[in-house]
This record gives sequence, structure tokens and C-alpha cells, in this order.
Amino acid sequence: MSQEDTERVPLKERVLFGLSAIPDQATYQAFSLLVFTYYFSVIQLGNLVWIGFIIWTFWNMINDPILGALSEKTKQKGKLGKRKYYLILSIVPLALSMFFLFFVPFSTESKIPEFSYFLAIIILFEFFYTLFDVNVNAIFPEQFTSESKRAQTNIFIKGFTVLAVMLAAIPTLTPQTPKGNVTVSQLKTAYPIWGIYLAIVVIVFAVPFLLKGIKEKRISDELEAKRPSFFQSLKITLKNKTFVKFVIANTMIWYVFNTLITIFPLYFEYVIDIPPNLAFLKTISLLSALLVAALVLPFHKWLGSKVGMRNAIMITLGLWIVLLVPYFFLGPGAQNYVDIEILGQVIRLGEAGGFGTMEILGILITALQGLGLGGALFYVDIIHGDIIDEDALNFGVKRSGVFYGINAFIHRISTILTMLTIFIVFQGTSWAGGYKPQGGVDVILGLKLIIFLFPALGCLVSILFFKLYKLHGDRLLKMREELAKHPELTK
Repeated sequence: MSQEDTERVPLKERVLFGLSAIPDQATYQAFSLLVFTYYFSVIQLGNLVWIGFIIWTFWNMINDPILGALSEKTKQKGKLGKRKYYLILSIVPLALSMFFLFFVPFSTESKIPEFSYFLAIIILFEFFYTLFDVNVNAIFPEQFTSESKRAQTNIFIKGFTVLAVMLAAIPTLTPQTPKGNVTVSQLKTAYPIWGIYLAIVVIVFAVPFLLKGIKEKRISDELEAKRPSFFQSLKITLKNKTFVKFVIANTMIWYVFNTLITIFPLYFEYVIDIPPNLAFLKTISLLSALLVAALVLPFHKWLGSKVGMRNAIMITLGLWIVLLVPYFFLGPGAQNYVDIEILGQVIRLGEAGGFGTMEILGILITALQGLGLGGALFYVDIIHGDIIDEDALNFGVKRSGVFYGINAFIHRISTILTMLTIFIVFQGTSWAGGYKPQGGVDVILGLKLIIFLFPALGCLVSILFFKLYKLHGDRLLKMREELAKHPELTK
């Protein structure tokens, strides 16, 4: 009988815990997909957007480890536990922030008030998002204590993650930038409506998870006493070479994902040149990638069991580099129509803003990204769980909150890298001073570089650091054998 058969997690538990991915990822992916475009092209903050995002990222580098440590050092809150306590505390403010992110209540000539509002609201959003995210991630390796249990549950977590990104992408059914006959005034009305929709999504899916999906284990006072102090935890965690290699590799994966999702709307509107009446094709493209990502999750579970999670993610990232290449070759100059013969009549699609070859290729190429995305989603949490387990052997208590807090602290650098990439590339285009409602050869080339070259480099750097990652093979097996001798850490 296999380990998975003997450690079968009930379906209801896997589904209910998996629901946590929807409020977690729908909020953050909506943030990544919509906020940059909204403040850059609708509120038109220009270069102030880059400044705001960089300040916000430095705030995150303080915010994440502190909230992780706060969760770790908090005493049990009665029947609520401590992770669940913070999850409940964060969910309503997180939902409300989805509306206020897309509602700027004033407009001025100087743009300084709008910038101040932008900075304040993204900082508040990040605080409540981190309060939720750190605790939901920390409870995962604590509630599911073996690779088998984590892999079984992670299928549902990542499946619901795909659904979450789909839900976050629904606003892209409508135009997102003032182009053609779409005005700024219309967009300022549309975005808050989408904010209300996202707030409802958060509450609807968070409630069953919070009520029934959490089985938080009470930790004895004896084990709690073994926890190092905040600064000791930081020092110990950052000196863990295995963790540092992992988190740099993970940061590069986040850089790839953040860059793709941030530039996706502008790429499709200016390189693919989708007219406003076909804005829904952006959503179809993104949904196709997410559908493929969901469908290949069982394959990635199988691949990880055959070659190991570390080797499987390296294979996946190498494949993702290949899948990104076609993005560079789309754009003006290629045939933008297709002839279809129906009952002897040739109908040409693609002329005068119609649906043609570029749109078809854009959808197909984006769908293929799901092959890489699915694997990147699946393997990371399982690998991170192994690192937390090895650390628990050394210190006699699981420090999940600190690990996830510091992981978030470091991988937030990916946002700075994304913003710097876009800023540097745009400085060589006609968009150097900010958004202009037209593209050009220079803008198109810049968008191609951002969606292909830089994500490919991010995948390559991630592969190199996973190559240096040593907690796999015999070392991983020996660690698990030793962990099994300490039931207080696994039950």
C-alpha cells in the first residue's frame, strides 16, 4: 500500500482548505493585473506609479516578517487558535480594500493628492493581505504534515488558485485603457464596479474556509517555549543556506509571474492590437492559460513523485522559457486576417478591427503558458514545507509563520524588479514620461522585451538556484526518516 493510500486526506478537508486560495489569490492577482494599468493609464500618474510601487515594496519588506513573527509569538486564542484568529481579523478589511483600490474620489491637476491616495491604499491593502496570506500559508505545513498529505491537498489549493486568477481576470472582459471611443470617465465608473465584485468574491469563498476548513493544532507550552525570539528567528532563518537558495529561486518565479500579469493587458492592447470591441479576448487568453494550468496539475503531481519536486520544478521552468519565445514574434507586419470558407463563400476575418490571426495566435500562445504556470504553482509550497520540516528537527518546533513571513519579505523584491524592468524599458520609448493613448514601433518592441526576454531570464536564474538547492534525494529521505521519530512535530 502506498504512502498516499495510508495518509489519505478526506476530500471535504482538502476542498475546504483549498478554498483559502480564492480570497488569497483573487485579491493579489487582481492587484497585479489591474492596479498598475488603472493608476498608469486611467488615473495617469505617469512616473509616480513607479515611485509608489517601490515605496510600497520597501514597506512590504518590513511588514511581512513582522506579521509572520507576530503570528508565531501569539498565544492560542481559545478555540480560535492563533492562525485562525488573524485570518478572521483580516478578511473584512481585505475585502473592503478591493473596492478602495479602484476608487479615487478626486481628480487634480498636480496629481499629488491622487498619488498620496494611491500610496496609502496599496500599503493598507498589503497589510491586510499579508495578515491573511502569512497565516494561511503557515497553517498549511502544520495541518498537513507529510509530503503525501501536502501533495493531495495542494492539488486543490492550486486548482482553486487557478479559479481565483480566473475570477480576478473577469474585469478584463471590458476595456482597461482609454483607447478608441473608450473614455477615462467611463473607466473611472467601471473600475469601482469591478472592485465591488472582487470584494464579494473574497467574502463568499472565505466564509466556508474560515468556518470549516481549518484544523489548527494546539501547541503545548513546552514546545512554545522553544521558539526563539523575533531577532533570533530572523538570524537563524537567514543563515539557513537551503532556505536562502529556495527563496531566491522563488523570488524569480514571482518576478516572472508578476511581470507577465502586469504587462499582459498592455501587450494585448498594443502588440496584438485588440480593438475595444474585442477586449474580452484578453480574458479568454488568460483563462485559457489558467485552464491548462489546472488540467496539468495531476501531471505535475505525478512528475514530482517520479523525479522529485526539486528536479520537476527545474524541468518545468526550462519548458516555460521555450513557451515564452513566441511572444516576441507577434505584432504588426504579420498577416492579421484569416479566410474561412462557408458554403462556398470566403469570409475574411480580421480586417477593420475584426478577429484575426494575431488574436488566434495570442490566445494559443497564452494558453501554452499554463504548462509552465501549473508546475510553478504546484511545487513551491511542497519544497518550502520540506525546509520548514528540517528546521523543526533542529529547533524542536515548527516556525512556519517566520519562514513564510521572511519568504514574503524577500520575494516582494520581485515587485521592485518588475517595476524597474517596465520603467527602464519604457524610458527608451515614447511612453518615457507616462502613458500615452497610442503605441509605436518602440513601444511594441519594449512590450515584447518585457513579456518575453526578462521573464525568460527570471526562469533561468531560478533554475540555477534550484540547481544549488541540496534538500532533495538521499538528504531529503534521511530528513523525513528522522522527522518520523518525532511525532510531536508531525501530529
